[in-house]
Amino acid sequence: MTHQPDYTRILDAALNRSVDTFPLYDHNFDNGLIGEILNIDIKSLGASDNLADKREFFMNYAKFHKDMGYDVVIFEMCAGGAMPGSGSLGNHVPGVIKNYEDFEKYPWDEIPDRYFNMYDNNFKILAETMPDGMKAVGGVGNGIFECVQDVTGYMDLCYMKIDDPELYEAMFHKVGDMLYKIWSRFLEKYGDAFCICRFGDDLGFKSETLISHDDIKQLVLPQYKRIVDLVHSYNKPFLLHSCGQLFGVMDEIIDFTGIDAKHSNEDAIAPFSKWVQEYGDRIGNFGGIDTDVICSDDEKYVRDYTIDVLNSVNGKKGIAIGTGNSVPDYVSVTGYLTMNKTIREYRNKCKM
Repeated sequence: MTHQPDYTRILDAALNRSVDTFPLYDHNFDNGLIGEILNIDIKSLGASDNLADKREFFMNYAKFHKDMGYDVVIFEMCAGGAMPGSGSLGNHVPGVIKNYEDFEKYPWDEIPDRYFNMYDNNFKILAETMPDGMKAVGGVGNGIFECVQDVTGYMDLCYMKIDDPELYEAMFHKVGDMLYKIWSRFLEKYGDAFCICRFGDDLGFKSETLISHDDIKQLVLPQYKRIVDLVHSYNKPFLLHSCGQLFGVMDEIIDFTGIDAKHSNEDAIAPFSKWVQEYGDRIGNFGGIDTDVICSDDEKYVRDYTIDVLNSVNGKKGIAIGTGNSVPDYVSVTGYLTMNKTIREYRNKCKM
């Protein structure tokens, strides 16, 4: 299936407008899976510090998106990687901030420079290698809650709330200041290459949020709003990726922060159609296909399930379709390709 990319399709979806066909969207891809599809060792290229290798990586990375029918290139570099001693969130290492002394000694002011020293070349080469008609979606990965956890650990953060509530609150404010500075520089330097900005900040799990609703509303959402307002000042929509059962705080997330679209869903919480029904009059909704489903090699089931999801939202505005989370290394190539092909065939037959 030939595809001529046009990033304005997904831009319209993020702005909750009607589109003539479903744009494709996935939050992230495992480079090993991309390499298997392209028959190239893209994983090694992506890990290399050599600029020629980086350029080859991004050329193939963008080619994958175009060949698979996407209108945009999905790309972010996570802020947590630039935070000294981070790793509690992803690697479960002990947090480096345990008390107020640790907090005051931590090199907060150095992190924006560290971030751009580490990742400048990635954003620069990405901007230079995107095919005609494409822009990027993403930017500075990790949101407020994730960056706090990355230097405290989740369990210790919960203890901190009781043992040192002043420090607990200060963590969210300081991380908000840090991310605002990074986003300000990012938008000034690379905003032209991105049509939609986003970060991922998983606030919940299958049955509830990971911290109280009040803490999300009082400590997390004000920091979201600062960044969303900044993104809007560059005339770009903001997409929030957040896993979990967030129905108890979604109204505040939408109304207070001003996000334009939301991504992440899994059927164990609610089908995609519920998110669209509840919030589709106010924001765009991205995702739809439960990642657990495409882990199956049963092509017929993946295909039938995908068609059911598409039928449930056909004719709705503000929709971009793909996995409800991402395409990690444990997803089979067969499952991913079946989902992708089914969506592309469906949208070719059912122009909206």
